[in-house]
Amino acid sequence: MVSRKTVENILTVYENAWVNQDPDKILNIFTKDATYHERVLKEPYVGHEQIRKYWQSKVVEEQSSIKFKLLNFYIEGDVVVAEWDITFFNNRKNKKIHMKEVGIFEIVKNKIKSIREYWQAEELA
Repeated sequence: MVSRKTVENILTVYENAWVNQDPDKILNIFTKDATYHERVLKEPYVGHEQIRKYWQSKVVEEQSSIKFKLLNFYIEGDVVVAEWDITFFNNRKNKKIHMKEVGIFEIVKNKIKSIREYWQAEELA
C-alpha cells in the first residue's frame, strides 16, 4: 500500500512540474516504463521519452499562466485517484481554459507506473 506521504509528494511534484512547465521534473515521479494515458480512447504515451515529448508539446509549448488546485485524493492499495481544478492560457487557441480533471495513478516503488486522465474543459471569456 502506498503511503499518504508518498502520494502527497508525487502530487506536489506533478503540480510543480505542470505550473513551472518542467518536462524534466515530471519524469522524476514516473517509472522508466510508465504509461501516460492523457486521452483514454487513444494510445498512451509509454516511457520517459514519449512522456517528456508529450509534456514539452502540451504543457510547455501550448500552455501558459497555469494555476493548479488539488481538490481531493483517495488511496486504495497502490492506486490513487486525484481530482484537481486548473486554469491556463492556451497559446495555440489564444483562449483561457478551465479544466476539472481526475487522474487514476498506479504507484510502484513510490513512482507512477501508469496514469489515466479523465477531464472536462471549457473556454473562458
